[in-house]
Amino acid sequence: MKKLNAKFKLWLSNNQAEGIFGDGKWRLLKTVGQKGSLQAASNALGISYRKAWGDLKKAEKYLHVSLVDKHRGGRKGGSTELTDAGRVWVKAYEGFRNDVEKAVEKAYARNFVGLAK
Repeated sequence: MKKLNAKFKLWLSNNQAEGIFGDGKWRLLKTVGQKGSLQAASNALGISYRKAWGDLKKAEKYLHVSLVDKHRGGRKGGSTELTDAGRVWVKAYEGFRNDVEKAVEKAYARNFVGLAK
């Protein structure tokens, strides 16, 4: 039997909407930052451009901040880059997620010691 480990899904919500920001939007923004394009990021993550754009618009609406700047294409094509706020959100969520992951690992070790091998 393979060793068990704890997994979790994490997202931020408010009283107006569920799933405002979470792992999916975090991965999307990180990939936009790496690829310089929302189209390339959505392709790399295996999601439709329409879903990617809708997810970003939802996050921006409820966070009251612009996360990306889009530049329409010309001969060389368009580009998408993270705003300063987008970079701040990526970094903050990454720190938050890492803290939660450590807490989950500690809780797992404390509560399942000796049960899972």
